[in-house]
Amino acid sequence: MNIRRGALFIVSGPSGSGKTSLCAALLKQCPELRLSISVTTREPRPGEEHGKNYFFLSPKEFESEKQADTFLECALVHGYWYGTRATDVNSLRANGFDVLLEIDWQGAKQVSEKCPDAHRIFILPPSVDALRERLVARGQDDAKVIEFRIKAAVNEIEHAGDAEFRIVNNKFDDALQELLAIYHEHRNPSPVR
Repeated sequence: MNIRRGALFIVSGPSGSGKTSLCAALLKQCPELRLSISVTTREPRPGEEHGKNYFFLSPKEFESEKQADTFLECALVHGYWYGTRATDVNSLRANGFDVLLEIDWQGAKQVSEKCPDAHRIFILPPSVDALRERLVARGQDDAKVIEFRIKAAVNEIEHAGDAEFRIVNNKFDDALQELLAIYHEHRNPSPVR
């Protein structure tokens, strides 16, 4: 029996654009899709678990893995390191699972250079004002951090054109339908037996 190689999808977008919620909804509807769990040096947010949401490493541990060339991509984002282990992605794809990476634009660029068959999707907020409202409503950051994230978001949005697909998350259900359509259209076909 031949196992098809899984497809690779990269979802990026500024903090507060809804990319995490969209990815979670996509994963619920697509049993053949797996999320590659990223590694980070930031502290867990309330409710996050090591090995489920992220692998939380100390800066020293992260640097050790970086020196060992473990990462398919890694980037310094909002003062913390994030990365995707190549072995995690390659193992899932080799076993026939499609893989979803939810990473920033810098990481997306690195992955697409190493994996030219990857499909890049950028999630955009309807406006910067809407993004600010979402970040405030989320209640996870103070005003100073929110303003830092808004400035970073404006910079990130400049890179939306690098992605193969762009989705404006104005209405969640509409954005999810767009994401599902992209996923189903660009999955690798099953192998001929």
